[in-house]
Amino acid sequence: MRSIVLLAITFTTALSAMSQTTTQPYPFAPPPPPQTYPHPLVDTEEGFQPIFDGTLKNWDGDSQYWRVEDHILIGEVTLNNLLKQNSFLIYRGSTPKDFELKADFRISDHGNSGINYRSVEIPGTKWLLRGYQADIDGANKYAGQNYEERGRTFLAMRGQVTHVDAIGPTVIATLGTPDELKAFIDSSGWNHYHLIVRGNLLIHILNGHIMSEVIDDDTANRKFEGLIGVQVHVGPPMKIEYRSILLKPLP
Repeated sequence: MRSIVLLAITFTTALSAMSQTTTQPYPFAPPPPPQTYPHPLVDTEEGFQPIFDGTLKNWDGDSQYWRVEDHILIGEVTLNNLLKQNSFLIYRGSTPKDFELKADFRISDHGNSGINYRSVEIPGTKWLLRGYQADIDGANKYAGQNYEERGRTFLAMRGQVTHVDAIGPTVIATLGTPDELKAFIDSSGWNHYHLIVRGNLLIHILNGHIMSEVIDDDTANRKFEGLIGVQVHVGPPMKIEYRSILLKPLP
């Protein structure tokens, strides 16, 4: 028993000596800053400028399909003027590189449209673009996806995060199923598109929900600058309406 007590005393004495002689071999860092958290979602228009002022100023397209009524931009195809190829109303005010774009839209049941960006005109014809498109359709089968018009076609379906290289797009993550995200789209009313286009990252947001993301590393085919345009599509009669089209250049 005595030996156990002596051992305990010896061990305690050794620990005490170590605590008195051990020093920190390097200086302590300054205290960390206070923790911060992301701000709640707020749909702000700070830094955005309208590129549609309720007229067709700076917009160029076929007048038999495009008009303005009550400050709403309307694209309409009727039985009397069915299209033989897609047609775009093209914004001539700038060819932005990195930017955010916001726009409200409403589309008819059988409509097919989209917002093109970083696009180029197809030579030998008029009002036809090739480039990235934030898709819109009345059936909400494709709305939210990234489709490259007259180019590489489907870059990211709704609900996909993709990486694109010379071989093509590959899904690297999911944002939800197409039907889960479809539930956030108003089939008969106004919807709000928000595009974030920075470098090779292309994000499509609808009504506050990310619908698709593309990381474009296809150096031979990607574009970092180009035209903006809105589309009427070949097919049955349709109507697409746009309002509050806002653009914010990014540094």
